[in-house]
Amino acid sequence: MRGRTLPALESAAAMAATGARTPGAAVEELLRLAVARLDAGTLRTAAEYTLGLAQGTRDWPAASRRARAALVYGVSIERFRKDHEVMVLGQVAEHIVRLVSQPAAGAAGAPAARAAGVGDGSGTHRSVRVAAGGRTVALTLHVHPVDLLRDVDAVVSPVNVHLALPERFKSSVAASLRRAAAVHGVTGDLLADPLHDELLGWASRHGAAGRAVLPGTVAATGAGALTGQGVRRIYHAAVAVPRAGTNDYDVLQSDVTRAVSRALAVLAEEHDRFDPPLRSVCFPLLGSGRGGLSYGVSLAAVWAAVEADAARGADWDIHFVVRSPEAAALVERLPAGIRPAHDRRATG
Repeated sequence: MRGRTLPALESAAAMAATGARTPGAAVEELLRLAVARLDAGTLRTAAEYTLGLAQGTRDWPAASRRARAALVYGVSIERFRKDHEVMVLGQVAEHIVRLVSQPAAGAAGAPAARAAGVGDGSGTHRSVRVAAGGRTVALTLHVHPVDLLRDVDAVVSPVNVHLALPERFKSSVAASLRRAAAVHGVTGDLLADPLHDELLGWASRHGAAGRAVLPGTVAATGAGALTGQGVRRIYHAAVAVPRAGTNDYDVLQSDVTRAVSRALAVLAEEHDRFDPPLRSVCFPLLGSGRGGLSYGVSLAAVWAAVEADAARGADWDIHFVVRSPEAAALVERLPAGIRPAHDRRATG
């Protein structure tokens, strides 16, 4: 963009008062503000890849970005180009128009977006200080897609008790990580699917091939292509129990706590096996997607294990990654305490 004349977008960026000083930077920030307003999930993720806004895609050829965006919807590149891409860019354009037509709101929102990390390409990063284990623990909150994480040693990924990963084109945390960890050629062709393959290997080595593991089990694998973003390990946490004859899952709050405790134990076991040693771990709100747990119930279950580990003297760098403002607000309220949340089975 910085090598092209884009008068309409430059004018829109000026009207939206993004605050960037150069035309190219102003247009990029405008696009980020527009994309941040899209519904979380496939639409926003595809837009981030299409426009090169996803972390690490800035220098990708347009064909590679289009191929990755097509994977999000699970369609061919040609079908994406003719149908989905037009829809995605149309949605971005609509939000640009809204930003321009409401300059006051845009001007007020731009500083907040920059403070949240929207304008710098790194997503939202906020520090939350919480009392745990008789001391103060500094948490890092990320409000962006999980596949944009950088420089976090281990990421915990929810999986079902059969250790079966969702297809790469799905929008779940596990699917996003599988997609981001995959190795692609310059034309977008899939060359390797390391999370899937390594998880099968883990199950075989531990006698779990073809059968379900106990809820709370954690399988550790490498991170595939995510190592280029500083992610070194994926901890697959078995928390979802498929409901027979349906596409639904049951998730227990106690299983989430058990899985988080186990993930922290695996982190301790692997700590010195790497150079430099593993130090940081990132948790999504396990079970809050198709597992059916509310954000508050999931957060309470995760935090119970983190707090107990801290009370035993653990000193890890703890991160949380969420997509919605509602979930982020709950994490930010951790210093005020979490209301007790009763264990329950999910309903969908």
